[in-house]
Amino acid sequence: MKFSGPVVKQIGASGQVSLGKEFAGRTVLVDRPEPGVWVIKTAQTIPDNELWLHQPDAAARLDRATAVMSAPPEEADLDALERHLGLQ
Repeated sequence: MKFSGPVVKQIGASGQVSLGKEFAGRTVLVDRPEPGVWVIKTAQTIPDNELWLHQPDAAARLDRATAVMSAPPEEADLDALERHLGLQ
């Protein structure tokens, strides 16, 4: 991606500024550090009901689960399991 220097844009009557078609449909974070200054950064949002997946405890559990799933399966001793469960 090519970066360029400052570009002059006109704020429309409805308060909108066009950033160009390359950013169409993107989510952005607009920071206003002082009056008349805006810092615009592209961003990705996380739905509220998925936020727990990004907490450290949940992320660690998911990492462990992924590691187990990628390991080759072990042969199960079903007779031993039945004995352990008291089914024999």
